[in-house]
Amino acid sequence: MDSFPSEPRQSTSEESFIPYTPQRLSHGEMISNSSEFDKRMQTRRSVREFSSEPVPREAIVRAIRAASSAPSGAHKQPWTFCLISNKELKSKIRELAEEEEYQSYNGRMNSQWLDDLKPFGTNHIKPFLEEAPFLIVVFKKPYEVVDGEKRQNYYVNESVGIAVGFLLSALHHAGLATLTHTPSPMKFLGEILDRPENERPYLLIPVGYPHPETKVPNIARKPLESVLSEYF
Repeated sequence: MDSFPSEPRQSTSEESFIPYTPQRLSHGEMISNSSEFDKRMQTRRSVREFSSEPVPREAIVRAIRAASSAPSGAHKQPWTFCLISNKELKSKIRELAEEEEYQSYNGRMNSQWLDDLKPFGTNHIKPFLEEAPFLIVVFKKPYEVVDGEKRQNYYVNESVGIAVGFLLSALHHAGLATLTHTPSPMKFLGEILDRPENERPYLLIPVGYPHPETKVPNIARKPLESVLSEYF
């Protein structure tokens, strides 16, 4: 992650580096590839109604592998992806998530937040946590434990956020639907999955095919000119 400062570089030998020769595309190929990717990503939507139809586990595992190629502060790769298909475990996660969501919708969220959510018709009931064939729980790792000692990780939120972006893109490219779900607080996820102390829940992502009758809110994304500022 070149844009982030990291630990001072130690003296290295020439053998510490290897040649990097990425594929060189023509300008036309660059524009064509980026245009096709843009078109595909513009069709991505978050869904809350999933089909129970099985999906290939390997497609999700490959997407997770792609996500783990994301840049990270000092190359610490401070993430763990937990892939869940066990029905009993999904049911327990739903139960605990709904308990937290009930508290959020009935006291934790302020009135503006609740008003902003009204167009989406959401509430504390989360059937998708059982309906989706897979759940991915993403954990961030503020530190590593090496030989019993804590070793700091750097720019953890930024690094894991980029990895999640890779993951969502890869899953969409594979033809799968997702939802980014954050039942806050999420400490119960670390407990139910028996994760180590140095891992913190970051995001819960149901994955599968959208239900044949699913509908999504009729909303539009901001136009390019409102999110892009150029400096010539």
